[in-house]
Amino acid sequence: MLLKNKTAVVTGCKRGIGKAIIETFAKNGSNIWACTRKPDDNFSKYLKKLQDENKIIIKEAFFDLNNMDEIKESAQKIISEENDINILVNNAGVIHTSLFQMTPVEKIKEVFDINYFSTLLFTQYIVKKMAKQKEGSIVNISSSSAIEANEGRIAYASSKAALITSTKVIAKELGRLNIRVNAIAPGLTDTDMMRDSTPKEVLEETLKRIPMNRIGTPDEIANTVLFLSSDLSKYITGQVLSVDGGM
Repeated sequence: MLLKNKTAVVTGCKRGIGKAIIETFAKNGSNIWACTRKPDDNFSKYLKKLQDENKIIIKEAFFDLNNMDEIKESAQKIISEENDINILVNNAGVIHTSLFQMTPVEKIKEVFDINYFSTLLFTQYIVKKMAKQKEGSIVNISSSSAIEANEGRIAYASSKAALITSTKVIAKELGRLNIRVNAIAPGLTDTDMMRDSTPKEVLEETLKRIPMNRIGTPDEIANTVLFLSSDLSKYITGQVLSVDGGM
């Protein structure tokens, strides 16, 4: 088990890629802080089952990325625990699709607040704990849109591109503390968010540009997060790994 006795903090883990990440981490022995927006009885039952099956500890934290006070309160709760925080996966985010000329600047700011500024704030709090430990791995979930600059994704792609640049800056600053910081840029991945935001004709056109001729699965992204979170990648930092079938 690659993460035995480690503790990971994962945001946006209720569905899609985030849910696949906590499942993969649990199977590899990691204790988990599962961060979501608000309590959900069904999700809590699912976490209890995941915990019992894998003989690990899963705790929940709740905060809205639009609410800085909630972010601070939850982060302080997490870092006040005696156990180390070994891994942080910044997965939570929102997507918005509209042409540049049709996108109000207020909407761009809103997307940046969630995908970028709030993610940085939460990371600053968790890094305080990692800095004391002089050890940690941070994985930021960006997007192929940040690299491809897809039409209609001015807000989303730009916020994810900012996250990539910040990943590289923070990696240089924290390397001396033995804290690694990397990003993953998933391509089209079979999630509800992807299907809700990608018209069928765009999906079909994009598939033509993917050498592997299919979209990815959440498990395939989760396995890449596992690699970057584990000691298998302990000399890798400041990198952006595209997981997009060769797109």
